[in-house]
Amino acid sequence: MDTQTRFDTDSRRFDLVSWPGLAATLLALSAFVLFGLGTTFPEVRAFGYVPMVASLIVAWSADREFARDLSVIAGCLGLISSISVAADISWSNIARMGVVLSAVVIGPWLITRYGFKDRTIVFPLRRGQRWSRLEWAWLLFVIVVAWLVLPQYFMRTGVYLNWPPVTQWDEIVRLFFGVNAVGIWDELFFICTVFALLRKHFAFWTANVFTTVIFVSFLWELGYRSIGPVLTIPFALVQAYIFTRTKSLPYTVTVHLLFDALVFLTIVHAHHPDALPIFIGV
Repeated sequence: MDTQTRFDTDSRRFDLVSWPGLAATLLALSAFVLFGLGTTFPEVRAFGYVPMVASLIVAWSADREFARDLSVIAGCLGLISSISVAADISWSNIARMGVVLSAVVIGPWLITRYGFKDRTIVFPLRRGQRWSRLEWAWLLFVIVVAWLVLPQYFMRTGVYLNWPPVTQWDEIVRLFFGVNAVGIWDELFFICTVFALLRKHFAFWTANVFTTVIFVSFLWELGYRSIGPVLTIPFALVQAYIFTRTKSLPYTVTVHLLFDALVFLTIVHAHHPDALPIFIGV
C-alpha cells in the first residue's frame, strides 16, 4: 500500500450548505441510525438505509467525483452494518469481524487507487522524522487523562458490562487483541479512509464533524454508551487533527492504542477489581 502522504487535492471544496453537504449529512444520519439509534432501538435499525440511499441519489445528482467517493463510504457502512460490532470475543465473531473490517479498509484503497486512479487514501509513515517534544508530551497527557477518566466512566455508568467478564487467560488475551485490533482499524478506516475521502471535498472541520458522527455511532454499538459520546466525540475530533498535523499514521495509532490500553485495563479492573487495583476513586 502507498504510504506517501497526500492531503491536498485539486478537487473543489463544497460548502456545508450545498447538495453535496446534504448528501454527506444524510450519510452521517444513516450511520447514526444504523449503529447508534438502531442499537438502542433495534426496530428502527433498518430505517437507517433510507437516508443512505437518499444520500447517494443526491450525491450522484450533484457531482460525479464526489458521488464516487461517497458511494465508497456508503458501501463500507452498508457492509459493516451486515454484522454486529458489539463486544464479542468469541473466535467466530473475531473471524467474522476480521474479514469484514479488513475488507472495508483494503477495498476502498483498491477501488480508489486502481478504479478511480486516485491517491487520496494513503497511510503516511513519516519515516526518518523523530517525534517532537510536544508529540511525546501529548502521549503522556493521553495516558494520564485516560487513567483518570476511563475508570470513572466505565464503572460509574456500568458500561463495562457491555464487554464480557473475562475470567480465563485466553479470554483476557482475546480481549486485549480485540481492543487493540479495533483501535488500529479505527484509524485505518475512519481517518485514512472516511475522513480522507470527505476532506477531499469539504473543509477540514466539516469533514471532521461528518467523520466524527459516523465514528461515534460505530463506537456506540461497540459498547461506548451512556455518556460515552462526551468522551468519544472530542477524541475523534482530535485524532483527525493530529493525523492532519503530524502526517504520521504510526503516531496517530500510538495515541489511540495508549488510550485503548487503558480501556482494556479498565474493563479487566471493573470485572475483577481485586486482581488489578491500579485505579483510584472507583
